[in-house]
Amino acid sequence: MLSGFQSYIRRTLVLRSPSQAIHRRTVISLANKKYTATAIASGAGWEGRTELEDGSLVIDLDTPKEMGGSGNGQNPDQLLALGYASCFLGALQLAAKNKNAKLSNDVKVKAAVSFGDAKDSGFGIGVELTIIGADLALAQAAHEICPYSRLFKEGVEVKTRFE
Repeated sequence: MLSGFQSYIRRTLVLRSPSQAIHRRTVISLANKKYTATAIASGAGWEGRTELEDGSLVIDLDTPKEMGGSGNGQNPDQLLALGYASCFLGALQLAAKNKNAKLSNDVKVKAAVSFGDAKDSGFGIGVELTIIGADLALAQAAHEICPYSRLFKEGVEVKTRFE
């Protein structure tokens, strides 16, 4: 087990969006689309499946054991954690490039996504990022450009269609 000093030396950083960000919503609208990923979910909610429209990835869904399911498949929170961790790592790489800095290949991003009851009503999610091997200034710069971070901080325009 690492001592407090060793843990500090590893430069493990936990970033949390400030609660004030919830109150200053400036919804993100795209000026132009560079890429669109399309997923289709079907079946009985968390007991169904989700797949990319091009068929390159199919995932069977299942409710986590902690919530009464068998836990044999994946769930939306796990998929969000995968996406956020990889997106933030890409943002760290871009932030380093913008600052003419080199990012070590040992840098890691851990995204923990929790699901539960929201304080006001309904359900909600909580997200905690742990950045290992990058400094605070670089992590803050990445937080400003990462699309997932911006989504949670600023909100995003959602268009709904019915067929």
